[in-house]
Amino acid sequence: MGRRNFWLMLLADVAAVFAAHYFAYCIRFEVVVPSAFAGQCLPCLMWIIPIKLASLSLFGLYRGMWRYTGLHDLINLLKANVMASGAVILVILGVYRFEGYSRSVFIIDFVLSILFLGGYRVGIRLFHSGISDKKAWKWVGDIRHKKKVLIIGAGDMGEKLVREIKENVALNYHVLGIVDDDRRKHSFNIHGVTVLGELNELAEIAEKTNADEIIIAISTLSASSMRRIVSFCESTGLPFKTMPGLWEMIEGKVVVSAMRKVRYEDLLGRAAIKLDTERIGTYLGGKTVLVTGGAGSIGSELCRQICGFRPERVVIFDKDESGLYEMEQQLMARYGYIRIRAALGSVQNGDVLDRAFSRYAPDVVFHAAAYKHVPMMELHPWEAVFNNILGTRQVMVACDRHHVGRTVLVSTDKAVRPTNVMGASKRMAELITQGHAAKNDNRFMAVRFGNVVGSAGSVVPLFRSQIERGGPVTVTHPDVTRYFMTIPEACSLILQAGAMGRGGEIFILKMGTPIRILDMAKDIITLNGLTPGEDIDITFTGLRPGEKLFEELITEGEDIVETDHEDIMVLNSSRIRSMEEMQTHVARLIELAKKADAAGIREELMRVVPEYQIQGEP
Repeated sequence: MGRRNFWLMLLADVAAVFAAHYFAYCIRFEVVVPSAFAGQCLPCLMWIIPIKLASLSLFGLYRGMWRYTGLHDLINLLKANVMASGAVILVILGVYRFEGYSRSVFIIDFVLSILFLGGYRVGIRLFHSGISDKKAWKWVGDIRHKKKVLIIGAGDMGEKLVREIKENVALNYHVLGIVDDDRRKHSFNIHGVTVLGELNELAEIAEKTNADEIIIAISTLSASSMRRIVSFCESTGLPFKTMPGLWEMIEGKVVVSAMRKVRYEDLLGRAAIKLDTERIGTYLGGKTVLVTGGAGSIGSELCRQICGFRPERVVIFDKDESGLYEMEQQLMARYGYIRIRAALGSVQNGDVLDRAFSRYAPDVVFHAAAYKHVPMMELHPWEAVFNNILGTRQVMVACDRHHVGRTVLVSTDKAVRPTNVMGASKRMAELITQGHAAKNDNRFMAVRFGNVVGSAGSVVPLFRSQIERGGPVTVTHPDVTRYFMTIPEACSLILQAGAMGRGGEIFILKMGTPIRILDMAKDIITLNGLTPGEDIDITFTGLRPGEKLFEELITEGEDIVETDHEDIMVLNSSRIRSMEEMQTHVARLIELAKKADAAGIREELMRVVPEYQIQGEP
């Protein structure tokens, strides 16, 4: 079928080139072509046709599908004709010195070639788009059965969304109009859809047009802008959805299937992250990358983003067999050209790690496996020792033994002036990583950041489940604040920091402005179409053991240095402990953990992490 279509395309282009050159003579000599010039036409076509077809092929005009002809194809068509016409003129100039040839014929031929070759390609596109023939009539007749929508945003994303809805007759949407605050766009049309007015007129426009739904189609929005748009959408009483940012979608394509409800993540309104993809690709492309905790919230997103840089192999290391299997299947389905391997085991088991490292020989390791739940680690401090401290040491020893070129520890802002076992254990993990960096030539580094929205065990899923049960939503304290970023943002910056490290650094991700948890709870209730305090109550439960009111990203005395990336900083003054000193502390903690000696573990943690202060009753 594909071969037949190619020959049909080639035959159509031969006919178009022939017609363009023939009609060029007819136009030049007003239909009656003198015999002297008529004799030139056919001999010229014998080499004009091969030159033009070769030029069209060179610019990829036979690799695309004509039913999807777009502006890019028409630009390539123009380039191909410029090149072909230039070659034809050079041949005639070199062989015949243009003696006996009409120069204007070739100018007319150039114009007609573009019109004929481009015209019927666009015609095929229009036919398949449903704008002509029976599909167009079917689309018009089915409007009454379609969902009537208003689109907010007359920019690039809004245009792409309108075009897709128009072209895909199977979609159950009919666009009534577009709303945008840019008054210069008002009354103008985008693919036949009118820009009706401003956001503050949204409720009135929705009522007049009898809309069923609203779609927000703006690629980048600040937090305040998103909240403003959401408030106007809520005033209409209609359901509303949003299109994810282009960076969230595969290859940046706007697809209606990606449309979803507005989530709390959208209200964070962080600017799109700029990545040095070339730099990241240099250390990930063609390499074997191992991710511990690869089935977890951070680890799984790291695996997905790593695959985007075309490594040779990705090894997912995790002790959760169900999550590990699901992650392996997901990556294999999406990235069939990359070797995906699942390694089941715990980071606490040095022998299992050693076998995995021997088998797969990773070039890069991201250590994301850790216990992160603060109250649980207060109740079970020995588990924090086994998983966060012993586990980190085992990973670093394996990386050292197998000469891993680059190792990145995923850390947390709770390692700063910790008031809980989890934070103190992660601070020790940072110190262990730095100790290995000081002793070895391999690049060991850590990346420290705050909370991620939507991760397992985080506050956002808790609030959503409480709302589904009818409330109340529980907040520990009216003034408690936390730093937040989305999981994809955090993982992108972890990959970027990994490219920047030379060994021993603790990188800090800029988290923006801290957010009050009470405000977050109210926003999530509102996004679910409910009213805080009326439909869903908010109750205060008090700070849990080990919890702070405010989180920090640096400890007093730690100097921060800006890097060449605007969203990443690096600590400059942390004293690096020797490996021997750290080994002694780790050995003591393991012995205490084996005895489940919670008090002894806390005392030992305070010796190695002096800034650790116990808060509240354990």
